[in-house]
Amino acid sequence: MSSQIFLLRSLTICLTLIGLAVVAGAQVADDAGLYAVRRSDRTAREAGAFAQLPAAEHMRRANVYMPNRAFTEAREHWQAVIANGASEANVPAALFGTGRSYFQEQRYEEALRFFERVAREYPQTKDGREGLNSFAATLLRLGRPTEAAARYAEYIERYPDAERIESAHLNVIDSFREADRTREAMAWIESTRERFTGSATDKNALFAELRLHVAASEWRQAAQTADQLLSRPFQSGVLTTPDEVGYLRGYSLERSGHTEDAIRSYLALPPGSYYGRLATEKLSAMTNGTARSRAMQRAADARTQTATTASLYPALYRESILRFAKSRALDPRLVLAVMKEESRFRPRAKSLSAARGLLQLTLDTAARYATRAHVSHLTENQLYDPDVSIAIGSAYLAQLSQLFPNLPEAVAASYNGGEDNVARWLKRAKQSDPGVFVAEVGFAETKNYVFKVITSYRAYQQLYTADLKRR
Repeated sequence: MSSQIFLLRSLTICLTLIGLAVVAGAQVADDAGLYAVRRSDRTAREAGAFAQLPAAEHMRRANVYMPNRAFTEAREHWQAVIANGASEANVPAALFGTGRSYFQEQRYEEALRFFERVAREYPQTKDGREGLNSFAATLLRLGRPTEAAARYAEYIERYPDAERIESAHLNVIDSFREADRTREAMAWIESTRERFTGSATDKNALFAELRLHVAASEWRQAAQTADQLLSRPFQSGVLTTPDEVGYLRGYSLERSGHTEDAIRSYLALPPGSYYGRLATEKLSAMTNGTARSRAMQRAADARTQTATTASLYPALYRESILRFAKSRALDPRLVLAVMKEESRFRPRAKSLSAARGLLQLTLDTAARYATRAHVSHLTENQLYDPDVSIAIGSAYLAQLSQLFPNLPEAVAASYNGGEDNVARWLKRAKQSDPGVFVAEVGFAETKNYVFKVITSYRAYQQLYTADLKRR
């Protein structure tokens, strides 16, 4: 071995030990950590020492790349661990990590193979359990809900006390709903409520029943189920709110012809909340004079509330937003609403999931729209440039607006939770009402994101013209 290679290998080992001491196995999501690992990889490759890195160091570096969404680089390290043989203790985590990386890239067929393998070969490990759960989730993304339900049921049977046992029950219900197998969905609602009586999961299963009845236009059953939900406390872990259930109750009563009861249900919702504003729109469209009069007062109250908080809605980066949004027939006020929620207008913002810049774009998502935005040779650092972020983010939002026209709730949900999920939730809702769609949003984070973005969008529409001039 030459002295140069010996020194380089020694340096690689030192970097390995330092890195392990610093992160202690944790995932590093900062730019400095990402760039340091890339330098270490270049050094190791130049010295021909990449394959000789310890398995623990391969795992550490993969766990730096993964949260930064540098998926290909992460997989190179996981593959090195897997190639060392099935006896290696880190193999289950490497298999599961590889599956997760493909899943996050929406390369679901490839993800499926790795999730299936880790679940089959390492069933007694945490990664094996997670692999089976993720296998089911991937089948859902592939439009195979009946198979997904079977895998979730297998997870429940094999791991009755596992970490995700409660969510697995709820996922079986939703999988059967997506498969239009209502009878099986109802059976799982009943068994889930029986197993988790009095818990948040019990209430979440009852909420699934409410959504099922609404989707099936079973208005009487929907109103009764809503009443059951509203009669019980909304403890931590419940995936809905009294406002949401109250809106679905009013919607069901209105559709069933119980107008007076529907009016009372709508009027009980706070005028300034997301569902309260939808309720005001419902009231204003009624022929009932009292309902329309109350709607006018509620709308005025909401406008006053927005006016008093106008300072929370600045129109920053106006020229750039107008330039990139209006050329795509995209409402600049929607861009502002998303930007406010994503970064609070901080161009150097970076999230734990490696989203960067004003519109919190990840490199893999941005790369799909960079050509449309006339951005070439895209790098992570460019995402901190306001013009680059706005150009690419506007192209992305415009595409989502074309996919889900006249439904900004779906656009916002897609931006946060993925358009493939939104397509599933829309199909499951089976109603054209935006409030019914939002109730179907399956991720708590995404649902809250929709509430915040749409609330800001309404405020921007009230406060600014389409040219972002203050009214």
